[in-house]
Amino acid sequence: MTDIDLRHLRSFLVVAQKRSITGAGAALHLTQQAVSTHVRQLERSLGVDLLVRTSRGVLLTAAGEELAAGGATVIDDVARLAARVRAVANAETGALRLACCPAATTLFAVDAADALEAAVPGVQVTLHGVRSPRQELELLVNGSADAAFMWLPVGDFGLHTAVVRTDPRAVVLSTRHPLADRPTLTLADLAGDPVVRPDVLASPEAERYWLVDPRPDGRPAPDGPVVPHVEDCLLEVGRGRGVWFAPQPLHALMPAGNVRWIPVTDAKPFDLAVVWNDGAPQPLVTRLIAEVRAVIGRAGRPQSA
Repeated sequence: MTDIDLRHLRSFLVVAQKRSITGAGAALHLTQQAVSTHVRQLERSLGVDLLVRTSRGVLLTAAGEELAAGGATVIDDVARLAARVRAVANAETGALRLACCPAATTLFAVDAADALEAAVPGVQVTLHGVRSPRQELELLVNGSADAAFMWLPVGDFGLHTAVVRTDPRAVVLSTRHPLADRPTLTLADLAGDPVVRPDVLASPEAERYWLVDPRPDGRPAPDGPVVPHVEDCLLEVGRGRGVWFAPQPLHALMPAGNVRWIPVTDAKPFDLAVVWNDGAPQPLVTRLIAEVRAVIGRAGRPQSA
């Protein structure tokens, strides 16, 4: 029996779809070399040539066309089987694995996990902290987590979502910016400002939403520096190298320093959601959504004297 590594097969299927190793690498968030290596290893496993590389991309051999036609079904079948296995295991143990990006969840994740364990006897909630939405997505897609807290949009990954909070959008400006003293701003006010982008978002759709790209008049958002982490956005903004659009609640979690957070009155807000995969135990996810909304609701109520 031929051993086929599913990672290699996934890489090949994206190459076949994109007709480009470079394009596949971008879609998979892998280097071009990594994708090429996956395809070569798959070819060695099968003992056939799957691709013909050209100056304008790749062409599929007859064997490659056959594998592309049937490979997606194999991936889907394995994913569904894994989801069923995880669902059975979770139903037996009463376990829920949550991926948490601290920037989005610090204010409620622990309270929500504690509330779910208190509400459902025997359930165990595991919080898995990660640095970025992209890492949350990876855990959901590969089945290492059942659910996560993420700002929408996530992208087309076959996941389920339920909004638990809507956050107004703010722009972060240097205190030296000419508009830094304004109480509110509009997108037209910021039309010429380059936008800083943290290289952590889960999909091109998410990146466009965070950048407000295109703008209401159809113009593209001006490109600013690309930085590796969310926290680095404040450094670039503080140095006057661009502005950054972000959910208003992040203001409470990040030091102000040399920046100001100003509401943008005509920009769409951010929806924070519970996001889960097909393998997640649905009754626990449903209860989690209710508990998160309750925790957030309590946090938003004024304290009695």
